[in-house]
Amino acid sequence: MTAAGRTIVLGGATSAAGRAVTRALADAGARVIATGRSESRLGALRDAGAEVVVADATSLADMQSFAGTLGAVDAVIPLVGGWRGGGGLAGQSDEDLAALLPALEAVRATSRAFDSLLQASDAGRFAIVSSTAVARPLAGGANYAAVKAASEAWTRAVAHGFAKTARDAGAPLRAASIVFRAKALEPEALTAAVVGLWDVDAAELNDRVIDLG
Repeated sequence: MTAAGRTIVLGGATSAAGRAVTRALADAGARVIATGRSESRLGALRDAGAEVVVADATSLADMQSFAGTLGAVDAVIPLVGGWRGGGGLAGQSDEDLAALLPALEAVRATSRAFDSLLQASDAGRFAIVSSTAVARPLAGGANYAAVKAASEAWTRAVAHGFAKTARDAGAPLRAASIVFRAKALEPEALTAAVVGLWDVDAAELNDRVIDLG
C-alpha cells in the first residue's frame, strides 16, 4: 500500500511542517485536506496542493462538523504545536501552559471526531508529532514535556481502541495510531515518515513510537 489515492486530513497545518507534509503527500498522489483557523494562512497550503477548510483543530464541534462532510478518511495528523520554556520550574507559568495546551486539545478533538472514519478505512492512520523531551524532561521545559507526554498517552489510548475494536469484531487490525518523536523537527524527516505510513502493516505499526532521529 502507498499514500497514493488516500484522503489525508492535516489539522492545524499552517506551519512550515504542515506545508512540507502537504507538498510531499500531494506529490505522492494523496488527496490532502488541510485545516486552519485563518483563511489567509491557508493560501500557502492550497498552493502546495491541498484542499483547505477553515476550522479549528482544537474544537471537537468543528472537527465533528468537518468529518461529517467527508465520505472517507484514511489518515488524520494534527499538527498544532508550539514551544514555550525556560526559567527552570519557577519559570513554568500558567500562561505558557495555556499556550501549549492547544496541541493536546487538537489530538483529542481530531482523534475523537474521525475515529469511526479511520476505522472504516482499509488502512486508517492517526499520527502525532511529539518530542524526545518526553523521555528526558528538563525543568525549563516541564510544561512542554507534560503536554507532549499527555498527547502521547492519548495517542496510545487511540491505538488500544483500534486494537480492541478489531479484536472484538474478530477482524484483522486495519487502523494504526502512531507517535513520531523528534528532538528538533526537520520537515524532511517528518514528510518521509508520513508518506511511509502505508509501507508497514497496521498490526506492526499500531502503538509504535518512531524516532525521527
